[in-house]
Amino acid sequence: MSGYSFVLGDTEVQNKHFFYRVTGYLLIFLSVAQFVTMAISFVLHDRAFWNFLLAGTVTLSVGGVLVVRSGGAVKLKKRYLFLLTTLCWLSVCVFSALPLYLSVPGLSVTDAWFETVSAITTTGSTVLSGLDTMPKAVLLWRAILQWIGGIGIIVMAIAILPALKIGGMKLFKTESSDISEKILPRSSSLSGSILMVYLAISVAAAVSYYAGGMSLFDAVTHAMTSAATGGFANYDASFGHFNDKPWLLWFSSVWMALAALPFVLFVGMVRGDKWALLRDPQVKAFIAIVLVAAVLLSGYQMVHDERDWFSALTHSLFNVVSVITTCGYASEDYTLWGSMAVVLFFYLTFSGGCSGSTSGGLKIFRTQLSGYMLLKQLNLLIHPNAVRTQQYGGKKVDDSLLSAVLAFAFVYFATIAALALVLSMYNLDFVTALTGAATAVGNVGPGLGEVIGPAGNFASLPDGAKWWLTFGMLLGRLEILTMLLLFTPMYWRY
Repeated sequence: MSGYSFVLGDTEVQNKHFFYRVTGYLLIFLSVAQFVTMAISFVLHDRAFWNFLLAGTVTLSVGGVLVVRSGGAVKLKKRYLFLLTTLCWLSVCVFSALPLYLSVPGLSVTDAWFETVSAITTTGSTVLSGLDTMPKAVLLWRAILQWIGGIGIIVMAIAILPALKIGGMKLFKTESSDISEKILPRSSSLSGSILMVYLAISVAAAVSYYAGGMSLFDAVTHAMTSAATGGFANYDASFGHFNDKPWLLWFSSVWMALAALPFVLFVGMVRGDKWALLRDPQVKAFIAIVLVAAVLLSGYQMVHDERDWFSALTHSLFNVVSVITTCGYASEDYTLWGSMAVVLFFYLTFSGGCSGSTSGGLKIFRTQLSGYMLLKQLNLLIHPNAVRTQQYGGKKVDDSLLSAVLAFAFVYFATIAALALVLSMYNLDFVTALTGAATAVGNVGPGLGEVIGPAGNFASLPDGAKWWLTFGMLLGRLEILTMLLLFTPMYWRY
């Protein structure tokens, strides 16, 4: 085609080798995780041992071949990061699905893909039932995938998205990364500290769960999915399996909430800035939303359901934190709490946590900046010639940044609307189609209604709908524009 070329342009071979190397190392790392799961399966005398051995061998072999075929060090232009990021996530999903497909009897390719994408994107939607008797290797692998996805999300949010100026993420640049060749090396200086914070939350969660009465296996797997705000549980009743130990719900609420806060601020606190979290406008808004929503739901249950205050507060806080952090655990079917609860949880589905965390959703800072834009427009109606400098978290917010946020918000809701329309073509009812689209793009997990609500799962949906939902999950996890740009002709032009 005249005027078009493959995106790698004049340095196609060099950059292709760079793609090989990055993808190859990711697959080698993934194979290590598969072999670890295989070893634990052997210790537990689990029947999935040979499946993970085969999957790990295939993944390691492909990763090794890609690394061997890669060349020396090359400079990667910023525009190539869109393609590299998407290819990395897709390749990890493909090879992660292999052990699930091999280990779960009767699991189709579609369902294996759905479960894997849901895990890697930390969405938490599931097509599996009978989790209570599922091989422990499968349950562990689901938790590991969410834990890997969680750290991958943080790195992407801190290192890549700000440099690509996606949807206002430029506000959260931690280092100078205007020169694209320096993006990966310079951002890597934070990776060790970020990983230590992530590990600390995971270990602390595991210890508290074990001390609270979970088995060691449950404590470790639920700690991984809590830190990743992924929401995969080991039981069909989700976290409701532990309702006889209400303190576990309180522990989980704390860990989910911490994982939904900006990880760079934790690093700042460790380095001496004790009040970094409390000064951040995102954190203040997040805490306020959680507390107001939990109190409202508690009062609503106490009045309409005559529920005691402790039980009402415990389940209200847990499920509010789970939904707003896009974790997706459920302690009860909260759609039975009444109309106000359904509407409120629907709103929370769109919110999300803070930027630079493991949570998904629209992100609180974008909602705040949209509010600033509204106030600015109202002020201009009264004072047309007024010049006002807007700041957010001590940083100047210019009109281009506000425009980026507005554009992202438009694309975000337009994507949900389009996906809901597509899902309705598979004869899904209105609630299932709309909330299914919202929960996929927001990476939340459960939707609303009898089919995909907190008491159901996605197994009964048509295969076509499942593939579209996984597309929505990947779009949401990659902040939509990263992936959508690859479908535009202008990206592939010289």
